[in-house]
Amino acid sequence: MRRIFLLAPSLVFTLLLLCYPYSQSHAQGRGLLPAAKIKQSADEVLAMMSYSVVPDLTSSFLSIRDDQVGQNKLFMTQFAGGETISKSVPVYLEGSAAFMRFDPTFVTEGDSRRVPARWNSLALSGGVGYDFPIAKNLVLRPIFNFSLAHLESDASLAGRFIDDRFDTSLDFLKRGRLNAYGLGGSIMLDYTLVKPEHEIDLELRYTNIRLRTFDSSAVVSGSASAEAASVYARYRAPTGLQLMERPLRYVLEAANTVYLGDQRGLLGFNNLSSVGVGIEFDSSKYKAVVTRTRLVARYAFGQNVRGFAIGLAVSF
Repeated sequence: MRRIFLLAPSLVFTLLLLCYPYSQSHAQGRGLLPAAKIKQSADEVLAMMSYSVVPDLTSSFLSIRDDQVGQNKLFMTQFAGGETISKSVPVYLEGSAAFMRFDPTFVTEGDSRRVPARWNSLALSGGVGYDFPIAKNLVLRPIFNFSLAHLESDASLAGRFIDDRFDTSLDFLKRGRLNAYGLGGSIMLDYTLVKPEHEIDLELRYTNIRLRTFDSSAVVSGSASAEAASVYARYRAPTGLQLMERPLRYVLEAANTVYLGDQRGLLGFNNLSSVGVGIEFDSSKYKAVVTRTRLVARYAFGQNVRGFAIGLAVSF
């Protein structure tokens, strides 16, 4: 079956961090020179980008809120899709697009005031793989992955503020740009069982993508590792009802991702899990481009975190 999974932005989702790690790093950074502090925070942002270059259900709808100030510290959403062209042409293609808005805190030397510098990034990723059948309904799929990310800062005002008060030139804040590319690969075991009474999908995946900066200020040059292992399971079965002259199905999902690269512990957790329940509409009777549409309510949880989301997915 040709499939594209669309991981939509969460409609209602709040991720609560009981121990928000950036508050500690910012407090420790007050003795740093401004440029060094920016370098440290820029490295964190590059590591943060690693969440958005790996197609991943559990981190596709992150929203972190600082309850002390009532503002979102991080928002990320990801749209991802993948398909095998056909059984006769077992080439697998995947792609994703992720948006992230991140609010670090710069604390200048000798001054405890915050400098506003919110960052927005767009990451585009792709993958090309090949399906090797190893058993009935089971394929081994190596994938070559590549990605490109661009970050823009809301920092023009912050740059002028720093120049005026501290007489220092911080090129990154003034230019407000960071570019990164990523190369790596994945290995996936994909089990698919399709029967009239139910459908089962099970995927085991390991991904390792190395991100590196380019065409960016020297003060923020660096690299980060996007490395994760995940398991995803989905069960679909008819409800006994019909809609659009096709069976209306219920959907059960479960997923777990363990972060192994530079993003490990970055947000206070090393893994995220999610469980979901939803319904699936079949529109194939009408020869529409979209053959199936799924609405799934998900609960995500991990160390110090929990949250809810509504996800939308379509099949072609």
